[in-house]
Amino acid sequence: MATQMSTASVTKAYDRWSPVYDLVFGPVFKKGRSAAIVAAERIGGRIIEVGVGTGISLPQYSNRNRIVGVDLSEPMLDKARERVRSGNLTHVEQIAYGDAEALQFADDSFDVVVAQYVITAVPNPERALDEFARICRPGGEIVITTRVGAGEGLRGRIEKTLMPITSRLGFRTDFPFERYTDWAATRGDVELVESRPLPPLGHFSLVRFAKRQPSLQGQIQ
Repeated sequence: MATQMSTASVTKAYDRWSPVYDLVFGPVFKKGRSAAIVAAERIGGRIIEVGVGTGISLPQYSNRNRIVGVDLSEPMLDKARERVRSGNLTHVEQIAYGDAEALQFADDSFDVVVAQYVITAVPNPERALDEFARICRPGGEIVITTRVGAGEGLRGRIEKTLMPITSRLGFRTDFPFERYTDWAATRGDVELVESRPLPPLGHFSLVRFAKRQPSLQGQIQ
């Protein structure tokens, strides 16, 4: 059975999710959102949240930071913009359409790139990770909350079986952690600095990559 995802199909899926996204996913991802924001604010500064969705995370960021949010789904973005207006979130610099695989920002534009439950929802995860690394400044971090697949065993087989269904809903169930480590191994400018399980049930993880300073990149080949 086909499990191919496309930008158009993912956008359509999240357009459909937009009216109920906060209700369905808000409680499930609450602890992960908080963990990601704490991690991002250890660096602070100019932070982009890729896949900002309805903007549910935006009120949690300190007003010491400048926040940019991008997403593919215009209905989601409308909710995020309304959240910024109604909450007078003056620390939010911009809410805009943006494709994780082709971000319209210059190299080294952000101190932190945050992607919450996004990587398993894009058609080409490694391309998105390359974009995150490109727009993150040296010394900054990429902070990801992510579903991590089992890979093998009964759970792994179930995840693979569910892929044709979940891909139409806008996300992957089958996504082994090795996709992150294999990606990092292809680059000389990023380093995995943290990976730890998140609730519920440890099926999600907080993953942090540091973008190396140029002086260090040449030393690690």
